Amino acid sequence: MKIDLHTHILPREWPNLRDRYGYGGFIQLEHEGPGCARMMRDGDHFRTIEDNCWDPIRRIEDCDRHGVAVQVLSTVPVMFSYWAKPEHGHDLARLLNDHLAGVVRDHPKRFVGLGTLPMQAPDLAVRELERCVRDLGLRGVEIGSHVNGMNLDHPSLFPVLEAAERVGAAVFVHPWDMMAKERMGKYWLGWLVGMPAETSLAICSVIFGGVLERLPRLRIAFAHGGGAFPGTIGRIEHGFNCRPDLCAVDNPRNPREYLDKFYLDSLVHDADALRQLLRLVGAERVALGTDYPFPLGEAEPGRLIESLGELSDAVRRRLLAGTALEFLGLDEGFFRV
Repeated sequence: MKIDLHTHILPREWPNLRDRYGYGGFIQLEHEGPGCARMMRDGDHFRTIEDNCWDPIRRIEDCDRHGVAVQVLSTVPVMFSYWAKPEHGHDLARLLNDHLAGVVRDHPKRFVGLGTLPMQAPDLAVRELERCVRDLGLRGVEIGSHVNGMNLDHPSLFPVLEAAERVGAAVFVHPWDMMAKERMGKYWLGWLVGMPAETSLAICSVIFGGVLERLPRLRIAFAHGGGAFPGTIGRIEHGFNCRPDLCAVDNPRNPREYLDKFYLDSLVHDADALRQLLRLVGAERVALGTDYPFPLGEAEPGRLIESLGELSDAVRRRLLAGTALEFLGLDEGFFRV
């Protein structure tokens, strides 16, 4: 069984958000022809997508081709729109979540949903989180690596994570709005360098900020194999040990003690990197994730995991499905017809 923890979906269409809210900055779709559309922002081209980004039947066909039993759906991070006015961010989140829940409802054995939240307004985010779980049947939420420059340890964001623990919602953290944009405009560096750095920053924030200490039952996962974090844990721990006056100001525990307190997806694109990830956190903390349907993802879901011939069948099963099931709070029988 393969469960893909990291996939993105959009509605085929949604209202003109500039007209709806009275200002720009939002993403709109321009359909160019059969099976193709451009994501546009204020008239500028952001990304070209195909119908596998919005058509559930096309997605299921792709899943069947690659032996994927279940996709975990979340919105495309550019849709977070944390910069928008709170009431508009809340309205947009509701639009996206209602659509996503409808796709899951229509295909309950093939899809699981993670909603999006208006994180710029934590009170509204908590309300929408509760609606996602209680009314829409979603298994959790996807949030960004920061909220308008506030890292995930910011006190204003804690109530959202606290609510997620309370209602048993999984939290999937995806990098977005990458740092140092003025220096990463060329060579796709925002995606190649900025995203791994954003993810490492998010992990370090929840560790050093004591979030995982205060919320020990929070099920939280980070995209792209933890980004730069696994490769720099030695430096992070050394910094904690040599300068506790700078690093241990909010949490006195060694960051290495938290390696079994969060989940990562397997999207590292390199066999040795995956081996190192498994040595660092164990298969119990790594789940198949592909970033479907985007080109920087894994084109053949599970191929990297399956390429490691030294893995036992039990470890391979854990990576392909078991860890995702645990993160989502489900068991395999949930998807049996």
